[in-house]
Amino acid sequence: MNTATLVDHSPADVTRMSPRRLLGAYLAEARSECLRYLRNPGFMLPVLLFPSLFYLVFGILMAKSEGAGVSRYLLASYGVFGVMSPGLFGFGVSLAFERDGGLLTLKRALPMPPGAYLLGKLLMAMGAAVVVVLVLLALAFALAHVALTPQQVGGLLATGAFGVMPFCALGMLVGSLVKGQGAPGVLQLIYLPMSFLSGLWFPLPMLPKVLQQIAPLWPSYHLERIALAAVGAAPAAGWPHVLVLAGWAVACLGLAARRLQRHG
Repeated sequence: MNTATLVDHSPADVTRMSPRRLLGAYLAEARSECLRYLRNPGFMLPVLLFPSLFYLVFGILMAKSEGAGVSRYLLASYGVFGVMSPGLFGFGVSLAFERDGGLLTLKRALPMPPGAYLLGKLLMAMGAAVVVVLVLLALAFALAHVALTPQQVGGLLATGAFGVMPFCALGMLVGSLVKGQGAPGVLQLIYLPMSFLSGLWFPLPMLPKVLQQIAPLWPSYHLERIALAAVGAAPAAGWPHVLVLAGWAVACLGLAARRLQRHG
C-alpha cells in the first residue's frame, strides 16, 4: 500500500519541486553515479588500461620509426576505442544488473525526476570518456612527441565527451534485453568486433576490401572520422557522420525505452 501510494504521488511530487530542488535532484543522482564508478576499480581500470596499453604498444613503441604522424592517427583511433567502453559497459552492464536486482523498479517508485537516473549515467560516461582521452593525450605528448594545437586538443576532448552518447544508447538497449550475468559477454561481442571492423585497431586500408566497404555501418567508424579530423589526421568531417551517430543514438534509445516500458 505504501509503495502504491508512493508511485501514485511521485509524478505530482516532482512537478511541485522548485527549480532549485529539481536541479539538486539531478546533481545528486549524477554525483551518486560518478562516485559509484570511481570507487569501482573493476570498471575504471579496464576502461583506462585497455586503450592506454593498445596505444602505448601500437601507437608509440611500434610506430616510433614511422614518425609522429602515425602516432597522431592512432591517438584518434584508440581514443575512440577507449570512449566506446564507458558508454557500452557503464550503461549496459549496470542497467542489466539493476533490472535483475529490482533497483530500477525502486528508483521508479521514488519521488525523483524520471530523467535523473539516465542523466547521472550519461554524465558518468562522459566524464570517463574525457579521462580516457586525457590519458592518451598525456602519452602522446610525453612519449610520442605528438604536436597538437589547443584547438585540436579541445576538439578531441569534445569528440570523446559527446561521441560517447550513441554507445550509451546502444549499451542501454543491450542492458534492457539481457540479464545481468550475460550483459558483459554480449557487450564484449559487440565492442571488440565493432572496433576491429571500424578500423580502430588497424587503419582501414590494411583490412580486406569487403571489410572496408561495410565499415560505415558501424557508429565507431563515423566517430573515428570525426576524431581524425579533430587532430588534423584527416580532412574535416562532414555533417553526415554526426547525423549517423545521432541516428544510432535516437534509434537505440527509443528501442530501449520501449523495452523498459513494457518489461521493466
